[in-house]
Amino acid sequence: MIHEVATLTIDPATAADFEAAVAEARPHFEAAKGFVSFGLEASIETPGRYHLVVGWESVEAHMLDFRESDGFQAWRALASPFFTGAPSVEHIRKVI
Repeated sequence: MIHEVATLTIDPATAADFEAAVAEARPHFEAAKGFVSFGLEASIETPGRYHLVVGWESVEAHMLDFRESDGFQAWRALASPFFTGAPSVEHIRKVI
C-alpha cells in the first residue's frame, strides 16, 4: 500500500465550504479500484493549507485507475474552485 499526499491551498475564509465539498467527494474515492483509505488534514500553522491523504493499493491504482475515472473528474469539479494554487502531489510508502 502507498499513500497519495496532496497539498491543497485555499482561502481560509472558505474553509467550511471546502471541507464540505471534500466530504461530498469522498464517495468518489471510496468507489475507486484500489482505494484503501481517505483523510483530510488541516495545517495548524498555515490556515488554508490542507493535506489530502489517500491510501491506494499502488501508485498505478491512483495514477491510472482513479485519475482516468469519472470519479476523479467529479472530485476536481467539487474541490478545484476552492484552490488558490496548483496542488502538489507525491506518493509515499511507510518504511518503519
